[in-house]
Amino acid sequence: MTAIAVEHETTARTARPAPARIPTTRLIAVELRKSFDTRSGFWLMASIGILAVVATGATILFAPDSELDYEAFASAIGFPMAVILPIIAALSVTSEWSQRTGLTTFTLVPHRSRVIGAKLAVSIGIGVVSMLVAAAIGALGNVLGTAITGTDTVWNVSAAELFYIVVANVLGMLVGFMLGVLLRNSAAAIVGYFVYGFALPPLTFLLAENQQWFKDLQPWVDFNFAQGNLFNGVMTGDNWAQLAVTSLVWLVLPLAVGLRLVLRSEVK
Repeated sequence: MTAIAVEHETTARTARPAPARIPTTRLIAVELRKSFDTRSGFWLMASIGILAVVATGATILFAPDSELDYEAFASAIGFPMAVILPIIAALSVTSEWSQRTGLTTFTLVPHRSRVIGAKLAVSIGIGVVSMLVAAAIGALGNVLGTAITGTDTVWNVSAAELFYIVVANVLGMLVGFMLGVLLRNSAAAIVGYFVYGFALPPLTFLLAENQQWFKDLQPWVDFNFAQGNLFNGVMTGDNWAQLAVTSLVWLVLPLAVGLRLVLRSEVK
């Protein structure tokens, strides 16, 4: 091969255009599809609607007629949502390590922060849509339940209160997402969420009941307590400030640490 031919071939190789960057919308679409395309993922997502229907039916069957109102349905549906949504968010992250797909994912998209951002967007979207679907199922149950029992249909949850409930559940979902990013292990993230969401609140409650100094400090250091104010239906300026401070300490900073670990850890 002559020197001119070698130079021409080298120029052709260097002139080859780089592949276009994968758009964020495609990443979000892929992450959304990955939430449904396995049996476990499909049934975990389907359980949101199934449990909402079960909770609605149980409220109609077992709640006293005098307490059959929209708030009763919203409360009944809210508990399974508070359990399932954080698990979905955690598994959306940890599945890359537990199912050993991370090497493929991060090879196709070397910028890991873009993948995590797409997972975060999908988690928030699933949380909001799930709560709206659950609210619609609860509304239907309220109409059917009062029609069956012959009582008046009571709509005692305002749009503002419904918004607060959605925000509270999305924040809970973000806690699950944060634990998934921080721990990158499905079992550890799920156990961590149950400890944080169900074991820690009684302990802080007992501490606040017995120690005045912690009772005064609790709204500013206890994220569960600050998040719980959203379910009360009324948020003052102090409540929002307390939620912001506790979110920064318990959610934002651990998520930042976890994201740094994801960006620097070796994927096998």
